[in-house]
Amino acid sequence: MKYIKVEGPTPLKGRVRVAGAKNSVLKLMAATLLAQGTSTLRNVPDIIDVRIMGELLRRLGCTVDHDRAAASLRIDVPQKPGVRADYELVRAMRASICVLGPLVARCGEAHVALPGGDAIGSRGLDMHQQGLEELGARVHIEHGYFIAEAPNGLSHADIRLDFPSVGATENLLMAATLTQGTTIIDNVAREPEIIDICRQLAEMGADISGIGSSRLEITGVSELHPADHCVVGDRIVAGSWAFGAVMTGGDVVVDGIDPAHLRAVLDKLECAGATIEKEESSIRVHGPQRPAGIRVSTLPYPGFPTDLQPFVVALNALAEGTGMITENLFEGRWRFVQELTRLGARVRVDGHHALVIGVERLSGAPVEASDIRAGAALVMAGLAADGVTEVTGVEHIDRGYENFVNHLTELGAIVERGESPDPVDAVLG
Repeated sequence: MKYIKVEGPTPLKGRVRVAGAKNSVLKLMAATLLAQGTSTLRNVPDIIDVRIMGELLRRLGCTVDHDRAAASLRIDVPQKPGVRADYELVRAMRASICVLGPLVARCGEAHVALPGGDAIGSRGLDMHQQGLEELGARVHIEHGYFIAEAPNGLSHADIRLDFPSVGATENLLMAATLTQGTTIIDNVAREPEIIDICRQLAEMGADISGIGSSRLEITGVSELHPADHCVVGDRIVAGSWAFGAVMTGGDVVVDGIDPAHLRAVLDKLECAGATIEKEESSIRVHGPQRPAGIRVSTLPYPGFPTDLQPFVVALNALAEGTGMITENLFEGRWRFVQELTRLGARVRVDGHHALVIGVERLSGAPVEASDIRAGAALVMAGLAADGVTEVTGVEHIDRGYENFVNHLTELGAIVERGESPDPVDAVLG
């Protein structure tokens, strides 16, 4: 049982730099499948999910060289990549589904195991299937695999997504780059990570207009070429450090991020009493002595990101007054609440809504992370609590946060990472 143990209350103070975005780099890695040859990605985070995606690409026949010291990836894609992404890897990381679009576009078929990933609620593949069918693929599910076939190539289409799904936008966008004719995808996701993948595809020779808007127009080309691309900074990790500063009454400068990507988040933190200074590629967040409760509704970008919802619950738990959170995207994120109450939080969940009544002090206790963001939020809550908090399930945190414990130490946290015996074994002797 790996754990992170923190001692509080301890304010976070200092400077931290975020690496490239987890929610971008995995998709950029998949996009390299669209072109034979060697592509290079820079500003790559050293996280578990990058290693998993690298292994998936290796099993598809690619050569993957991850230079962690240089934060770069070199991916050499063969003339004929494999087309089967096995359950063993896909179950560990939902983002693996993003190889679907590139493989069916480049190879004419893809066999991708139905994905696993974080336990944060249902995330269907209906829009992926419908969109690929509109592009001319035959799609079905067989023996736990999502199978798409287009032996004669994909054709152009006018597609409208029922919801601005990030995953569906990415898969259909990548697939459309090698179609015959011009494809229009309406109601697409507009996250900075979508813009990042559009830019990489354009560097590879794709013809895409409407980047950053809700409507993308992709004119297919006969082939793409490798590219050298720098990954956009991780706004979710940056937001995590910003919340940590506010929750602990700290003062943190976060480098490597465009403040415009966090506009909705920073506005809410200012409502909580934080003082925020913005530079071209950094933010400084100075927390109040005690934050005020805030109201947040999670929405697709440019709304408040669902990935930072656990941090809002944690902040409201120790805030003055009450706060209300409405989760509009992933109902499973409320699993985190049960663990937070072990620290003394007062939270009432009703459907999509959670009412949080702030308490003056949280108290340290053993808790368990259920997903990436819940784990990091529990650590931040532990830093704001009295006494020692031990967070297990930290393999989730490792999937999305580079050098998390080292950064905490540099910011003044009293933190320890270790491994303890399995509690069931301990009880049974």
